[in-house]
Amino acid sequence: MVSKVGIGIQDFAEIRERNCFYIDKTSFIKEWWESNDSVTLITRPRRFGKTLNISMVEEFFSVDYGERKDLFEGLSIWEDEKYRDLQGTYPVISLSFARIKETDYQTTKEKIFQILTNLYIKYSFVRDSDALTDADRLFYDRILSQEMRDSDATSALHQLSDYLKRYYGKKVIILLDEYDTPMQEAYVHGFWEEMVAFTRSLFNSTFKTNPHMGRAIMAGITRVSKESVFSDLNNLKVVTTTSNEYATSFGFTEDEVFTVLDERGFEQEKEKVKNWYDGFVFGKYKDIYNPWSILNFLDTGKYATYWANTSSNSLVGKLIREGGGEIKQSMEQLLKGEHLFCPIDEQIVYNQLDNNEEAIWSLLVASGYLKILSYEQIEKVQRRPNYELALTNGEVRLMFEEMVSGWFAPAKPSYNGFLKSLLANDLKSMNKYMRNITLQTFSYFDTGKGVLGHEPERFYHGFVLGMLVDLRQDYVVTSNRESGYGRYDVMLEPIDISKNAYILEFKVLDSDDEKTMEETLQAALDQIEEKQYEANLIAKGIPKEQIYKYGFAFEGKNVMIGNTMNK
Repeated sequence: MVSKVGIGIQDFAEIRERNCFYIDKTSFIKEWWESNDSVTLITRPRRFGKTLNISMVEEFFSVDYGERKDLFEGLSIWEDEKYRDLQGTYPVISLSFARIKETDYQTTKEKIFQILTNLYIKYSFVRDSDALTDADRLFYDRILSQEMRDSDATSALHQLSDYLKRYYGKKVIILLDEYDTPMQEAYVHGFWEEMVAFTRSLFNSTFKTNPHMGRAIMAGITRVSKESVFSDLNNLKVVTTTSNEYATSFGFTEDEVFTVLDERGFEQEKEKVKNWYDGFVFGKYKDIYNPWSILNFLDTGKYATYWANTSSNSLVGKLIREGGGEIKQSMEQLLKGEHLFCPIDEQIVYNQLDNNEEAIWSLLVASGYLKILSYEQIEKVQRRPNYELALTNGEVRLMFEEMVSGWFAPAKPSYNGFLKSLLANDLKSMNKYMRNITLQTFSYFDTGKGVLGHEPERFYHGFVLGMLVDLRQDYVVTSNRESGYGRYDVMLEPIDISKNAYILEFKVLDSDDEKTMEETLQAALDQIEEKQYEANLIAKGIPKEQIYKYGFAFEGKNVMIGNTMNK
């Protein structure tokens, strides 16, 4: 009998008890245990089984599950007698920061305090045991009360480890899931420095200066830089998406996916499933599929952006939308199916993400939106190697296309009207619609760190990405490429050369060079002619009379569009 698919179940015991679909990943337990690492930090994209594996490890080792050997019977870990004897024999502290998504430091800290209080409530039987002294009970009661201080909170896991070790006579296993979620929120909402200081103290007390801890696993999406929160942890084994360790323990391999497709009557869908959901690369292992999308496809039989839409992509969207021209150009390149070559750094320095293109691509790799196809082999340590990057799969590409379209949602009628006017060469309507678009969306593309309107590249490159998404059926849209004697701003090359082509040049009024918008507009049009931007289009067989040239003059949110007469 084919087991049913349980959507959203992240507890290992529940999956086993309800006989839900499960691909055996218990070999992770053995690989991790035999590594003998003190503290293991594992980073994987969201919805890749981190929480389920943390639950599996807890329920394998925890004394609370000592009588639940049935959970592991029939799985690979149960084939080894040594591990059958280990099951249910250790005190385990397991906690998750997954739900800590607050917008200010105080509320974030209160949420962490509550998690710590709940752990102390769970083990309240230890408080009244002979293992604790009266002084221990005073500390215990502070954690349970409203009087917990920051110093108590940062020491709480250290102290609980001590109490449990005394009670059970064994060092404790500590499991922390989604360790970086509060850090991401702190960056987005502007309380990074306070969060870093608190987290560094908590992690140092829990994972570094803790003789009561036997082993630990920390899991998250990103590897937060050592300087931020791990400066005192020299006992940390870091396993990222470029590491070979545990590579097949998170996500589904192609063999696993194809086997289940055969079992469930989807034999004919293999290639399409591969195009949509394959593409993740962990270490030397390629063709890793994200489990969330596969489970949802098995459940519905329909293709959709399941994984890409499971969580807010606000940080990714913010970084790309507010990024400069180079970032948007690279995104343009990726959306067209091309590859990007740049260095990456797996240590994410969140407070350096603004306008740091390298850091942004590093975050996208860690988050699963980009995959590493290859990297440079550099013999001498002169510079960091370049990595060859691409969008992970069809699902991710569609997610980004929808994200770009969403940028213009507030001005969608005007945006659609502008595109129709452009293709109809209706200059009057183009001006009307573009004024509406800039009024409604210009600020949305600005970082707020400069004078609005002095970096129109942020807007027009976002506008180019929008055209790339909406006109891709009929046009090849490019920006800032060489043609003639210079680099044009935007070019729309028709796929059918019987259709018109378009060259767009954007200029912001510079009071040192022009006094009026009209002068700025004329400078844009003159540049198109002087640099002979039409050369590439003519070389491809597009008649000169089918090439339309438009200049855009900006002053703040004001815009004026003009064109040259076709000759």
